[in-house]
Amino acid sequence: MRHRTLIITTALALLLPAGATCQGMPVYDNTNFVSLVKSLVESAKQTANLVKTVNFLKAQKENIEKVNSVVRDLQAVREIGRNNERLIAVMQNDLRDILDSPYIKPGEVTKVTESFNSVVGNSLATLDFIDEILSSDHLKMSDAERAEVLKQKELESKEMVTDVRLKTKRYREIISFRKMQDKINNRETTY
Repeated sequence: MRHRTLIITTALALLLPAGATCQGMPVYDNTNFVSLVKSLVESAKQTANLVKTVNFLKAQKENIEKVNSVVRDLQAVREIGRNNERLIAVMQNDLRDILDSPYIKPGEVTKVTESFNSVVGNSLATLDFIDEILSSDHLKMSDAERAEVLKQKELESKEMVTDVRLKTKRYREIISFRKMQDKINNRETTY
């Protein structure tokens, strides 16, 4: 029986794989683990820096968009200011010439003055509205809405300038017509 046990043990030892017979404590390399942890920490730092950079770039993009809208707003305001200067120039020069003309009847002076005063009133109301939009926050407008309103007011101010020029031209034509009519009516006849 002893012999039989020895044969079975030898057979098992020969038939079992070599790895099964060499099991023991796993080998633990502390150096590799430390370098892995260091790599992970460095990657985390780089990721955090990338996140900070992305947030910074987003903030800068928003600032650039705000600056662009402010610049657009300022250009619209500047153009409205120029249009109002044109209105004032027309009012100072051309309107004075029209009102001083002997061919404008006294009853028409009031009508002409009221006509131009309504345009000036609209212009001043536009300036007050623009000041309200730009200086106060109670309207709760976004920059895009504010820019749209300013662009609309710019177009309205251009229309006012055109309207004043057309009125001035019309009154000048009336004066010219009446002047020609006066010359025809008061000409000396030599028959």
